[in-house]
Amino acid sequence: MNLTLKVWRQADADSDGKMVDYKVEDVSEGSSFLEMLDILNEQLVETGEEPIAFDHDCREGICGMCSLVINGLPHGPERLTTACQLHMRHFKDGDTITIEPWRAKPFPVVKDLVVDRSTFDDIQQAGGYIGVNTGAVVDANAIPIPKEIADWAMDGAACIGCGACVAACKNASAMLFTAAKVSQLNSLPQGEAEKDRRTLAMVETMDAAGFGNCTNYGECEAVCPKGISLDMISQLNRDYAAAAMRRLVGRAS
Repeated sequence: MNLTLKVWRQADADSDGKMVDYKVEDVSEGSSFLEMLDILNEQLVETGEEPIAFDHDCREGICGMCSLVINGLPHGPERLTTACQLHMRHFKDGDTITIEPWRAKPFPVVKDLVVDRSTFDDIQQAGGYIGVNTGAVVDANAIPIPKEIADWAMDGAACIGCGACVAACKNASAMLFTAAKVSQLNSLPQGEAEKDRRTLAMVETMDAAGFGNCTNYGECEAVCPKGISLDMISQLNRDYAAAAMRRLVGRAS
């Protein structure tokens, strides 16, 4: 395959960026999208040019690092797929492909296609944990949990924190990410003791970071590579309303 790539290039966080055109040739249809970028970078290095900076790690759809907007869609055209799992067979010979970083104020561009997503870390650190005694590992069956609740918690835990939901949302909302992380713990008996404190802290940290509010467009669910449901946001809204009311009357956990 021979392709034309329009890639966002930006030297650093303080520089202006621009789209730059590149030609890449003889790309195998079996290559992943990131392998195709590797090929391009090898060509750039051979000609003495600066390679394109982009985030990657596991390349197995687990870590959430591959934050690319491909032809206007976070992670590209395939549903339930991260950019590292996207293969070139989904494109055609001669195609022009536009590649950009996540576009959201709370995700400032560091260089080229790399953005700073530490605001997600701030949200997680605000309450994405439970307080437990250290010591021997607790038996897995010590606290019986109904399957439907366990499944729901696992659905929330599937979130890899990639930020595609933010990149797709016209409001740059992080509600789907925050809802998944909150619902994962709030649904389980281990997270019950800190439920109100967790919910309030994580939502307020999200708001302080500058993310927008949810207006139910559903773009976040559509591009989420793990299929996190909007129902998670519904639970977050219920949990937040209850926690805020209990805090108002001095009864928050």
